[in-house]
Amino acid sequence: MSTDTPGSQSSLHRANLERVLRAVRMAGSLTQAEIARGTGLSAATVSNIVRELKESGTVVVADTSSGGRRARSVSLSGDAGIVVGVDFGHTHLRVAVGNLAHRVLAEESEPLDVDVSAQQGFDLAERMVARLLEQAGFQADKVIGVGLGVPGPIDVETGALGSTAILPGWTGVTPGQELARRLGMPVHVDNDANLGALGELVWGAGRGLGDLAYIKVASGVGAGLVINGQIYRGPGGTAGEIGHIVLDEAGPVCRCGNRGCLETFVGSRYLLNLLNANHPGELTLGKVVQLAQQGDLGCRRVIADAGRQIGMGVATLCNLLNPRRVILGGDLAEAGELVLSPIRDSVARYAIPSAARQLSVVPGTLGGRAEVLGALALVMSEMGETGGL
Repeated sequence: MSTDTPGSQSSLHRANLERVLRAVRMAGSLTQAEIARGTGLSAATVSNIVRELKESGTVVVADTSSGGRRARSVSLSGDAGIVVGVDFGHTHLRVAVGNLAHRVLAEESEPLDVDVSAQQGFDLAERMVARLLEQAGFQADKVIGVGLGVPGPIDVETGALGSTAILPGWTGVTPGQELARRLGMPVHVDNDANLGALGELVWGAGRGLGDLAYIKVASGVGAGLVINGQIYRGPGGTAGEIGHIVLDEAGPVCRCGNRGCLETFVGSRYLLNLLNANHPGELTLGKVVQLAQQGDLGCRRVIADAGRQIGMGVATLCNLLNPRRVILGGDLAEAGELVLSPIRDSVARYAIPSAARQLSVVPGTLGGRAEVLGALALVMSEMGETGGL
């Protein structure tokens, strides 16, 4: 009879070991006291597990200080494995290679019109992954997993993109399966807003928080929701579609079929159409932000109005989920207080006062890297526990 039955000492020890590993994996580096607080395990249990992991070469322990006191910092061994992040944006493909100690070893971005053809995108991803692994000095067999971000909701059951209206060139494609077939590596896939949330949670403006929302404003508007330290996707994978909160039922028709969705008022196509008459030529959301910062009154007005509309969506989110922090990502976040201040004004006006008081609205700190770093973090969070080490 196996001794590794549920409730046995062996099973309990393995579960505790997994909790310690996950905590270190997601934080990059923790003191033993921080591990104990985060996992709820006793200091003695953590000390024994860290000693075991150190002897097996899974973690490295270094002397550090915490609060003025000497402490021991625990991080995963740099040679415990490699993770790859692949982020498909609407205009670019970004790939990163990192290790489990949260060190980015190689990273590149190349222009890509993702709407044209899924196959062209995967061809480029395949070449970039191979090039960056070579640049980082690792063979493919060292890769534990690949995180893949796509700009649209993923159907949890089928792995397919949930809305072909977003990426018509990707109809019928299951991105995770396709990339896994090409690379011969396990692939974990999620939408860009969820990965942005995970990136900021692990690497950026959300570090140390258990509840937050990351809102990305680009061609569309999406939110990645973190509840109790975990991405919340919903049973069908469509949680966080904040862009389809209806603000005006008589407003413009949205690609989802409704009228007056938030996205129809703040998506990049709508904002750029407001300014094209006064700014002929190739205008982008990044250029609008730049002009606004230089004092262009029309661009400043458009950004402020967009902020107020986004704030209405954030207020709804605030009333429902009561997050501690909302992090703004995408090109519009580069406008800083020009967009953040109107968002806060709307939150103060429309959110429940107690929820609004607890909320901070801040720009992301990772910029365009949020999603690809989130893809690296996705692999760490979805890894097959110690079997992946």
